[in-house]
Amino acid sequence: MDCDAKNALVLGIDPGLNITGYGLLEVVGGDPKLVEAGVVRSRAHDPLETKLLEIHRGVAELLAAFHPTVMSLEQLYSHYERPTTAILMGHARGVICLAAAQAGVPIAHYAATHVKKMLTGSGRAPKPQVQLAICRQFGLAQVPEPPDVADALAIALCHVYFRKVSLSSTK
Repeated sequence: MDCDAKNALVLGIDPGLNITGYGLLEVVGGDPKLVEAGVVRSRAHDPLETKLLEIHRGVAELLAAFHPTVMSLEQLYSHYERPTTAILMGHARGVICLAAAQAGVPIAHYAATHVKKMLTGSGRAPKPQVQLAICRQFGLAQVPEPPDVADALAIALCHVYFRKVSLSSTK
């Protein structure tokens, strides 16, 4: 993020096939403020192509409604014992990237371990620790549920703090 940016919107996305978390932060004078957070859901028993269509539609709607300056997206992560998970998540990330490209919104990609380390001090922090850190950051009375929402907010915060993409122009 450009240090001179006076106003920017950062949309953080935690991709998932059934639940995709999102968090929108407004950065004013360098201070992030929580604007909106939630999930884009698909039905667990739908075929893959239907899930991908729902994810694309949901993210496209968010982009059209909020006009973020940048999207901050979690990179793929997979255990070598479960390569199918990475392949399926790659599909979800693909339609999310497509929605951003169609809307003309640049994407910054962050590894989950990098996001967790920035927020909690540990790259292996469990989801409840990330949720509590998000509560502290934004003064929330309750932890964001499902955890995908806290993860998306953490991804957006990571972008704000590490300023990987210039946010100097507001849409």
